Amino acid sequence: MSSKFHTTAFGQLVRIVSCGRTLRYPDEVDPIIWKRAIAQQFQGPSPENQQTSQCAVEGVHNAQEAANKEQKSSESYNEEPGADSLLVGWYDAGDLENPQNWPENYKHFITLQLCLLNFGVYIASSIYVPGEPGLIQDFGVSKPVATLGLSLFTIGYGIGPMLWSPLSELPKLGRRDIFIWTLFAFILLQLPVGFAPNAPVFLFFRWLSGFCGSPCLSTGGGVITDMYAPTRVPYFLCIWSAAGVLGPILGPLIGGYLAPSMGWRWTIWVVTFLCGFVFVVMFFFFPETSAANILYERAKRLRKATGMSRLRSQSEIDSADHTMKDNLRLVGRAFTLTFFEPVVLLINLFAGLLYGVLFTWFESFPLVFGGIYQFSPGQQGLVFLGILVFSAITLPLFLLWIKLRLVPEMKSGIFKPEMVLPPVSIGAAALPICLFWFGWTSRADLHWILPIIGSGFFAIGIITLFNSLYMYLGIVYARYAASIFAGAALFRATFGATFPLFAPSLFDRLGVGPGNSLLGGIAVLFFPIPLVFYRYGETLRGWSKNAQ
Repeated sequence: MSSKFHTTAFGQLVRIVSCGRTLRYPDEVDPIIWKRAIAQQFQGPSPENQQTSQCAVEGVHNAQEAANKEQKSSESYNEEPGADSLLVGWYDAGDLENPQNWPENYKHFITLQLCLLNFGVYIASSIYVPGEPGLIQDFGVSKPVATLGLSLFTIGYGIGPMLWSPLSELPKLGRRDIFIWTLFAFILLQLPVGFAPNAPVFLFFRWLSGFCGSPCLSTGGGVITDMYAPTRVPYFLCIWSAAGVLGPILGPLIGGYLAPSMGWRWTIWVVTFLCGFVFVVMFFFFPETSAANILYERAKRLRKATGMSRLRSQSEIDSADHTMKDNLRLVGRAFTLTFFEPVVLLINLFAGLLYGVLFTWFESFPLVFGGIYQFSPGQQGLVFLGILVFSAITLPLFLLWIKLRLVPEMKSGIFKPEMVLPPVSIGAAALPICLFWFGWTSRADLHWILPIIGSGFFAIGIITLFNSLYMYLGIVYARYAASIFAGAALFRATFGATFPLFAPSLFDRLGVGPGNSLLGGIAVLFFPIPLVFYRYGETLRGWSKNAQ
């Protein structure tokens, strides 16, 4: 049980306070086990390799004894300059510090924490929207300025992953600290947002809080690839992303009842309390999942324990000759992959444009249910339950497709990443159906259930299209999953934040029906793009040196 706390923030704090006497690592308990970590590099099927492995272990043992003798005589142990490094790896195939070997239930618990975090940050974007009238009244600003509270938050959580995700892939930092301390900053920043005396203060800290809360939107995908085998990753990527969809759906529902009764500031406090709870859970129970970081820390411990400076993790060996320019290039990896990889750029552009169209469509909801059907603010939030119901139907069916069709293909030995793309065509068809249906059934002489049913096709589109696209990117660029998902978040956020700013003019001039028809027509134009990726994806991947 104690091994599950080793790399949590709580566990690290306990180790610091106890000077390493509590929650000790296996190599600190067993003075022999660490030799297996370096013996792995010599192992092989041939007798020669087995003999080399034994010689390596004996040589390391002799070197350690020499070092101990010198330390006893108060002399430091120095190895020959330029000596080859000894690679520190896993102890064996079943090493329990390897995230791939953790118990399934433990992995699921970590995934649950990611889902809670994703939900808590995503709901902060939309729960505020029903409170916009109160903010307009308190600060004396116009509707477009109040809308910036949503747009700036969205831009913040789009820009943030471009920094946080590459940092989480650096072995010296890992993923845990990025999650924990950015979430802590996100919670603290809710205070100036909720107590803001004027609109500029409110808008600035809304953007900053979005920036700090953003790692969950991209780095979570990296955590899932850290823990699960490739055939299991698609399941949990879908569940993780579904938690993100759930936040914007339930946000207007909760805010619609909360803002009119208690004021717009309480929409901020609900997010604060929710994320505070998530922070406590993650502080105690969220471990480090980056294998590179775990082995980096192991190598540091072994060097300290043995005095052997030759002990190095693979990441240390790879970065031994890195200059400052190389380190900056690593930090800028998300930008490089996003804008200079043809596959990534085209898919993100496609998904981002569709995201902008859909966010523009959301702006017609108050016009339809508040204007045409005369729903109260709370009732307007309830209309999003149609999307929730369709999501509850579509997600299990999509997971069933993964189980019955995709996973067998992945195990067949002839798998290609393009095999995850067929559902994209279903999503690309569902989105224009959603927009046309919603626009032309939003009439006073038709029952309000009809546009709600039409809005449900949004769930079909978002689950089948976006999950398939990002699954494709995650497979093709598995080594850089966090950075890849960061670029995807940037495109979604940019288009999702800017397109709605034009929505009032669109629907004022064209009306709800023609306005949604225009959006549906744009979505129809995008329909052939998934077919292009399915047919020519392998060729496009061939243009990249980072794709696999």
